[in-house]
Amino acid sequence: MENVSLSHLEQKLIVHLQVLYPNLDTAELARKCLATFHLDPDTESPRPHNNLWDQSDIMLITYADTLRREGEAPLETLHKFVKSKLSDSISAVHLLPFFPYSSDDGFSVMDYTTVNPSSGKWDHVENLAKDFKVMGDLVINHCSSRSMWFENYKAGVHPGADFFYEADPNADLSAVVRPRTSPLLREVQTKNGVKHVWCTFSHDQVDLNFENPAVLLEFLGIIRLYLEKGIRWFRLDAVAFLWKVPGTNSINLPQTHEMIRLLRLMIEHYAPESVIITETNIPNQENLTYFGNANEAHLIYNFSLPPLLINSLVTGNFSHLKKWLMSMPPAQQGTTYLNFLASHDGIGLRPTEGLLSEWELETLINTMKRFGGKLSARTTPQGESKPYEINISLWNALSGSAQQGPDQWQFARFLCAAGVMMALEGVPAFYIHSLFGTENDLERVDNTGHYRSINRHIWDMEDLDHALNTPTHHQKVFQSISGLTKIRRAQPAFHPNATQYVLHMGDNLFAFWRQSIDRRQSLFAVYNMTDQPQSFNLSELNLIATDDWIDLVTEQIYEDHLGKVILMPYQFVWLANKKGKIKTS
Repeated sequence: MENVSLSHLEQKLIVHLQVLYPNLDTAELARKCLATFHLDPDTESPRPHNNLWDQSDIMLITYADTLRREGEAPLETLHKFVKSKLSDSISAVHLLPFFPYSSDDGFSVMDYTTVNPSSGKWDHVENLAKDFKVMGDLVINHCSSRSMWFENYKAGVHPGADFFYEADPNADLSAVVRPRTSPLLREVQTKNGVKHVWCTFSHDQVDLNFENPAVLLEFLGIIRLYLEKGIRWFRLDAVAFLWKVPGTNSINLPQTHEMIRLLRLMIEHYAPESVIITETNIPNQENLTYFGNANEAHLIYNFSLPPLLINSLVTGNFSHLKKWLMSMPPAQQGTTYLNFLASHDGIGLRPTEGLLSEWELETLINTMKRFGGKLSARTTPQGESKPYEINISLWNALSGSAQQGPDQWQFARFLCAAGVMMALEGVPAFYIHSLFGTENDLERVDNTGHYRSINRHIWDMEDLDHALNTPTHHQKVFQSISGLTKIRRAQPAFHPNATQYVLHMGDNLFAFWRQSIDRRQSLFAVYNMTDQPQSFNLSELNLIATDDWIDLVTEQIYEDHLGKVILMPYQFVWLANKKGKIKTS
């Protein structure tokens, strides 16, 4: 009878807590969760299956300090640039971790509640959030070994004394899935003797123990702070590894999914317009499970897209890309994909498992090495070292073909890749360096000793302004991508949840069809993914004869619905029966 007096929110919260903490008083824990989150138990539930995005949504991915101007906080420099140069192109900014950190360019967080003074202040984040949607990283799996929490852990004091996951070094941990080659356990001298802490990624990144509800309550307080600062989109970093059970692979465990459902419940009741994105760089079928039943992630990363699309463009063979796209289920209303081609990390190779053969993967790796790329590895449960990710800038990755090497089609190939990403079902996201065509930063790799630094260039604003205002490839890339984003944001057929069907147009033309939710706009996206001219007849598309058809990219009108279209190497068309009106932020 006790549950009769509980609100609907409390009852739902208790259900999640009972799965995670079956031996605790979950009613009392629920009250603590709500109090920590400053959430009224009687708060109404948000409307389910609600699309919190439309075709105008395009995300920018960037570090807080990628753009620097002397005498100015980098977050302020970034805000000024985005507002003046990208307000017509993007709607959201993903700020990679902007907190004090000890390694991994921010992903080894020392203090979750403070902005790194070298980047700026909370005021800068709040001001950015007034003009754009801001996505913040919730680095939830681990924190820095130099954090106050870990110092407290070693000293046996709170908070932190029981925040980290310990394991017996003699236990059988051979099944644990690893994204790195370093030893899983780190030996630590503590006040209570020698302990062995779990380190999924590096020995400076110690895994948190969510079996302790105090860790959950601590993170609820952190999330509430971010919400108060204007952050509404949350990227759950490395969340697949969150829950550990020795003797299992300790990835994608049921408790991890339950925790995501719990966090979503809290966040969307606090701010119904909030969005959760799970960062799970794993094989495609496993990745899809993070949608849950439209009650876990609102968006999941399309991790298979970057390696498959890059492979298609450098080999001229898009059969695997096409097969993968045909296998992808349409996202339910209220969920969608986050499409990207480059990020602060490398091109993940685990998402190609079961999609590319060993020979094809080896060819891709060798091609990227030829273009200046590096290869990072991981250790399998059997102790083998296997390719994990390719580290390379997108501009260099598309500089030529696997057969011939660097060629004259680098820009066309680069633009074609962007054209595919922007047209697919989902929300497109541009890593800031993909807007400029930034090259491999080999000097930074030498300075840091880390391969990922190759695509983490720091731009001095004077240099960037010069590059964007003079006839360079940087200017050409920026102007062309900006033009495509403005077109994309205007088309209802590019709504992230608009209908999508793959078309069969032979071995040389990759194509798919999109139709707006209201069915008023149809759009055919056709791409030449080869270094030779290709053609097709408009009759193959079965165009509605009574409609006018226009290529949105070139604004060419096709009055002859049976005519031939010739596409130069890597050229593409967005052929639509209605031209949407340009929308701006």
